Amino acid sequence: MLATSSDHLLYRIDECSDLMADACVCGEDGDLVFLSVWARDTAIQQFLARLTLGRDVDGLDQFHLITDQGASVSVFVPSVERLEKRLTRSYRRTLFGSLVNLWLFDRRCVLPDKATTSALALLPRAAADPTSRLWLLVKETCPLPLLDHWQGTVIALLRDRDMIRDLPVALGPLQGFRLGLDVPVLTEALGSMIRQGVLTAHPVALQATSERPLEAVA
Repeated sequence: MLATSSDHLLYRIDECSDLMADACVCGEDGDLVFLSVWARDTAIQQFLARLTLGRDVDGLDQFHLITDQGASVSVFVPSVERLEKRLTRSYRRTLFGSLVNLWLFDRRCVLPDKATTSALALLPRAAADPTSRLWLLVKETCPLPLLDHWQGTVIALLRDRDMIRDLPVALGPLQGFRLGLDVPVLTEALGSMIRQGVLTAHPVALQATSERPLEAVA
């Protein structure tokens, strides 16, 4: 897994020298999940136009990020239609003029795909335990009823069955996760756990045990 956690590193885009990225998350095939870049407005608009052109002349269907060690990370843009963008104008008074921050991200980062029961999650790398956030995403994506006290068991099951995977490329302060539910397999596994009593309708309370005090012997 390729990952860097510094909040201060900037990564040059080989094909667009005017752009610098401070975060990028990619999937297993190098497909773009999230990108944050900084540049002047004209450079940002040119970058977006080239992505729209794709494989046409002067278009971009992939680009390369250069890490601080000099390594090149390939990023593929399979379809701009599934990407959303956010633009923020910042640092208006700099030597280079007004700088713009562009976020490009797969729309499944904000809205699960119910048809394919898949979703993506982006979380701060500083988050020690992503379980709670992933559980909310699982409940939002899964068509099956899930009880909150099943959280630990179900998350462990999904990881064991490879239905929750860490995304392999994460540059910058974010980490990524892919959720891909196999509903028939999950239905069978949950049913088996319910029959075995592993999953119950109500939380299993810890029963306090009390011991009778010893009687003094006269």
